[in-house]
Parts: sequence; C-alpha cells; structure tokens
Amino acid sequence: MEILKKSIIALGAIVLLTINVKAQTAEESQKAFKASYTNEYKANYTNAIADLQKVYKADNYETNLRMGWLHYMAKQYAKSMEYYQKAIDSKKYSVEARFGFVKPANESKAYDKAYEKYEEILKIDPYNSSANYWVGVTYYTAKKYDIAAKYFELVVNMYPFDYDANHMLGWTYLSLGRKAEAKMLFNQALCNRPGDVSATDGLSKSKL
Repeated sequence: MEILKKSIIALGAIVLLTINVKAQTAEESQKAFKASYTNEYKANYTNAIADLQKVYKADNYETNLRMGWLHYMAKQYAKSMEYYQKAIDSKKYSVEARFGFVKPANESKAYDKAYEKYEEILKIDPYNSSANYWVGVTYYTAKKYDIAAKYFELVVNMYPFDYDANHMLGWTYLSLGRKAEAKMLFNQALCNRPGDVSATDGLSKSKL
C-alpha cells in the first residue's frame, strides 16, 4: 500500500509539472504572437518573423500559418508557400491554410499550384463559394465555358446578388451563345454595381 501511495504522489507531481510546462509554453507563445502582431502593424515583417521564430515548432499549425502570412507580406513567396504547406500537413482538413497558400502561389505565378489548392478545398468543402468561383475563372480563362458555367452557377445559386458571380456567369453564358440568360445576369450585376464598365459591355453584347 505504501508503494502505491508513493506511486500516486509521484504521478500527481508529474501531471502538475506537465500542466505547468504547458501553461508556460502557452504564455510564451502568446507573448511571441503579440510582439509579432505589433511589428506587423509597423510593417516590420523581419522583426515580426523573428518574434515568432522564438516559439516556432515545425509541427505546430498556428505558427506555420502565421509564418506563411508574414513571409507573404514580406514578399518571400516561396518561403510563404513552404510554411502554409507545413500548416496543411499538420491539419489536413484546413481550408484557411489552403486559401493562405493560394496568395503567394498567385503572386509567384504558380497558378497550377493555386488551382490544386482550390480543388483540394472543394474536396473538403464542395460548396465553398470562393473556391468554386476561382475554379470557374480558371476554366473560363481556358475557354472551357461549359465546365466554368457549372461552378459559377453554384455560386449564383448560393449568392444570387453577388456581383462577381453574376458578372462571370453572364460572360460565360454569352460565350456559350446563351444571350437571353446572359442579359439577365448582367442586369443583376448592374443592380449591384451600377455603371460597371464590363457588365455594361456584356449587356450590350447580349442584345438579341
């Protein structure tokens, strides 16, 4: 019985030590993040990165996510993508990290990598409006209008008054020769953004 009591006491001490260590680690992380935010607001990204480096761990989602953002702001796009990918690897269903990855990918003209991330997002969240819209834009740019239409239609159905979705679906329908439907969409886009040049141009081209 005495041995059992000593074991329980020892175990309790270990648990308390673990809790204290975790509390200290959390406090250190919060201080590092706070200092990093302060330097970011000053547009001092080098120092903001250095602040976070003090508590950085390769398998930690939050620090990798923020490192991705800070390197993006510092226009270090390759490093930014590396950190965002580490964040994705640590939280495989993260949509926010994939959207983060898209920013430096687009800036570095790695459009194929950006497209891959949109496709990954849609596997996780099939009705994500932003991902559907940008995949639609990709197919529209490739002149695959019939496929692009499906993505834009989904967004318009979810956000019937959204300018971007109505505008792009209008141009897509126009490219498919569906002028009557394109006209309706351009009119809707112009209600949202009166006088818009592109929507006005599309409307004029939609006349039967």
